[in-house]
Amino acid sequence: MGLTLFPEDGDLSSPDVSWSCTGFSAFRKRLAQAEGFSLPEMWGFGGNRPWSDISTTLEPLLDHPDAGGDNLSTADCAAMLPRLQAIIGEWLEEPDEPLLQQHIQNARQLMAVLRFCVDESVELVFL
Repeated sequence: MGLTLFPEDGDLSSPDVSWSCTGFSAFRKRLAQAEGFSLPEMWGFGGNRPWSDISTTLEPLLDHPDAGGDNLSTADCAAMLPRLQAIIGEWLEEPDEPLLQQHIQNARQLMAVLRFCVDESVELVFL
């Protein structure tokens, strides 16, 4: 079982990005690491650290149920784009490893979906 993030536009040909549950967990852990914290330390992910301790535009993505939950707003999508782009740049400077390459590919796909949501003024759905 996995999850897919896609625009809430009713068009099956719109861009989307999919992960296995394990893959999405690893992706979010790597994003959190890039933001300077450990996701397993956070409330809702096994730890007790409150999200109010963290300041990142990626919080709507990181502090979200794997599937379901509220949609992310167009404003959330727009706010995440610059930080994701910067993180991809940072990851490209790291030593090459297969899992990192997969994270970069997923981040680029996610950015395409986020851009579509912003351009079309639609929310992002987790399913």
